[in-house]
Amino acid sequence: SFSPPYSLEKMTDFVAVWDVALSDGVHKIEFEHGTTSGKRVVYVDGKEEIRKEWMFKLVGKETFCVGAAKTKATINIDAVSGFAYEYTLEINGKSLKKYMENRSKTTNTWVMNLDGEDFRVVLGK
Repeated sequence: SFSPPYSLEKMTDFVAVWDVALSDGVHKIEFEHGTTSGKRVVYVDGKEEIRKEWMFKLVGKETFCVGAAKTKATINIDAVSGFAYEYTLEINGKSLKKYMENRSKTTNTWVMNLDGEDFRVVLGK
């Protein structure tokens, strides 16, 4: 019998997805956090970078590298209240929002749509 290469349960553990524009292009970072299983999985551009099972400490951080320049990225996991968690991504020690604000000051960026696909054009200053 045919079984699909994924499980439905797996999809529900994705808690955050970020698109990060680096000098070599835009990278997708996905984070799975199974609060019941204690699972933490980090994917960069669809490739598994970190997998930890049975992490009973549900808060903390995961650090990994992104892109050709091996840019340091950290996902911070914080408890907000009860069973709610907040996930923040840091790039080179800056929150993603601050990183993107800094980057927009040093580069000109346009997003254009071609045949239904968004393309980002980045010119360094």
